[in-house]
Amino acid sequence: MRHLYTTFGPKSQAELGMILPHEHVFVDLRTPDQPGYGEANPLDVVRLMGPRIDAIRAQGITALVECTTGGVGRRADIDYVVSGSTGLPIVVPTGNYREPWIPDWVRDASQDQLRDWMLRELTEEIDGAPFKAGWIKLSAGDDGITPLETRILRAAAQAGKVTGAVIGSHTIRGRVVMDQLDIIEEEGYSPDRFISIHTQEEPDFEMHLAVAERGAWIEYDHCGRADDALVCAMILKVLEAGFGNQLLLSHDLGWFDPAQPGGGTPRPYTALVDRIIPMLRASGVTAEMIIQLTHINPFNAFAR
Repeated sequence: MRHLYTTFGPKSQAELGMILPHEHVFVDLRTPDQPGYGEANPLDVVRLMGPRIDAIRAQGITALVECTTGGVGRRADIDYVVSGSTGLPIVVPTGNYREPWIPDWVRDASQDQLRDWMLRELTEEIDGAPFKAGWIKLSAGDDGITPLETRILRAAAQAGKVTGAVIGSHTIRGRVVMDQLDIIEEEGYSPDRFISIHTQEEPDFEMHLAVAERGAWIEYDHCGRADDALVCAMILKVLEAGFGNQLLLSHDLGWFDPAQPGGGTPRPYTALVDRIIPMLRASGVTAEMIIQLTHINPFNAFAR
């Protein structure tokens, strides 16, 4: 049986309902060499982010996927405390972001060492907290994937092949996504275990479909950040093209930022349920497809 690996341990599909597949509890966008990088008191994060998570639990959200990875402030220990304080399972990634957000130890590690690190976090315990990583998060630059980013991706594909973990990548350009899919296939892993994060940022809609045709997940994670009508129009186009079973919807919002006084001002994760889903229903999207988009797809993407 496949499970979602969370801060509360493995969860079956029967235990879950709506899942938000791309949000942030804690992020530090300073590079890892900056003073104070990633530093915060977990209780301060709970005080700021707890009400945001309480709000989505009240909407019926049953799990949240944390998309903060290595290089941009991943704090699995903080996710664990926030999850325990709010009662919401959180799915935390292994992996690392793109250049220049790559710490020296990752830069210096061999491909095999990176693979083994990811495998440990996926199968034993994530760094700093008593649970397993649920998935692999990485990134690639707009101008093309660099040799270092390629090394990380190849290691991720090897770790994914062993565990079944999905690989999600912050990649803006569709042509770079296609290159990533080629690399994943070269390593013997499958494109259907890849999520094209921020697909909406690729201006050529045909590239969205091309990525989906390769079998990969496409993710529109700008709910609540872009105009609601624009978000809904993009979703409807994907449904009309027949790729509703490969579409993920989320906000890419939050979060506690340790570079800001008091953690900054987090933005809510509520637009999908409050505004986007009602608009989709009004446009004729069936209740079954709403469940597919908000319950089934996120589980199928992240479960292993």
